Amino acid sequence: MAGRRRKHGQSPIEQKGGAGASEATGSNPTDRGKAGCKRTLLTEARGIPLSVVLCGANRHDSKMLMDVLDAVVVAVPALEEQEQRHLLLDRGYDTSACRQLAVDEGLIAHIPKKATREHPIPAPADPERHPARRWVVEVGHSWFNRFRRIQTRWEKRQDLYLGFVELTACLIIWRKLAPLAPIRKPSG
Repeated sequence: MAGRRRKHGQSPIEQKGGAGASEATGSNPTDRGKAGCKRTLLTEARGIPLSVVLCGANRHDSKMLMDVLDAVVVAVPALEEQEQRHLLLDRGYDTSACRQLAVDEGLIAHIPKKATREHPIPAPADPERHPARRWVVEVGHSWFNRFRRIQTRWEKRQDLYLGFVELTACLIIWRKLAPLAPIRKPSG
């Protein structure tokens, strides 16, 4: 058992340019620089996951937007004439690259502006304040965190952890859609 432990300096994030990016780990700025992993989640309107992408904890969310949009595995139905698709993001995605990516994908982006000295964030009752809409994704993350195997990453290899995350996504989808399915009576 002791032979499998890592020795000093063997961690993928210890050396610059190490294997941390390939294993979806990075120094966590909120946990004293320990190796950490971040899930980037795309959900539909009810919080059911459409895609999940893993990256290091030190990677900015806006850099993962293209990856999470490309990782959707469900075939998206064709748009009707009057129909529009919306993409709800938080202030961390307020960059010109994210807005342009949403336009290129044919999505209407709802991204609140970042606060500046000239334009601080309005008070919650102010009509100029961007409405809070991101709670759906937070519910999806909460559903993932109910699985103890997913809440804390124990696997060193990214492909193993991604397998557990995808299995969890399948279980979440099953639990949310199974009660909506019609009950079939046996024939005969």
